[in-house]
Amino acid sequence: MTPLVDLRGKRGLVIGIANGDSIAAGCARAFARCGARLGASYLNEKARPFVAPVAEALGVEWLAPCDVRVPGQIEALFGEAERHWGGLDFVLHSIAFAPRDDLHGRVVDCSAEGFGLAMDVSCHSFLRMAKLAEPLMGQGGCLLCVTFYGSERVVEHYNLMGPVKAALESATRYVAAELGPKGIRAHAISPGPIATRAASGIDRFDALLDRAAALAPEHHRVDVDDVGALAAFLASDAARRITGTIVPVDGGQHLMA
Repeated sequence: MTPLVDLRGKRGLVIGIANGDSIAAGCARAFARCGARLGASYLNEKARPFVAPVAEALGVEWLAPCDVRVPGQIEALFGEAERHWGGLDFVLHSIAFAPRDDLHGRVVDCSAEGFGLAMDVSCHSFLRMAKLAEPLMGQGGCLLCVTFYGSERVVEHYNLMGPVKAALESATRYVAAELGPKGIRAHAISPGPIATRAASGIDRFDALLDRAAALAPEHHRVDVDDVGALAAFLASDAARRITGTIVPVDGGQHLMA
């Protein structure tokens, strides 16, 4: 019997692996377990030694650099997908960035330059990837990104990333509506706080982790493999009639006031 979450034969591009503990790595592990063929990106040559062992362990077929701030690198990444496979079935966008000074200050004090950079890397890059994926998904597909509940509620110390993630969620809904007629679905996955290298840039993040576990009905922190399990389901044909959603995976924390 074919398993419900079956990605055999599907080709997926994973953007955002930083190391084995990153959310993108947890998703890549789940994709691989479900039979997907994978390509992945690394930020730059400095990051490659941390990404390559993760990719090799998962049988990732090819790696390419992608710093979305560098002109032409997103286009080159999707060009590699076309060259290797001729098409794509799913994409995971798991990248975000804000300049340190803007991230650690009040939202009302953030610079125009810092706000623009955070939006470009964390949100607009998803739209750019959706546009490039569209012609490669001739049989339909799935576009996934990663958000956080600081998009809809004020989370202490999350600061500038709150408005940025809110924009990403809205962009996801528009992508789902615009590409839906071509069978291309879009979702934003919203994990609870997870101790990743990227999250360590948020001030007092350890306190946020403890509070999340205390508030969640299950009283457990989520991990990157919990996120991966959801991502694999959403990318599979089992979720073929689901699109445009912001899906929490947080042990029920989103239920609590």
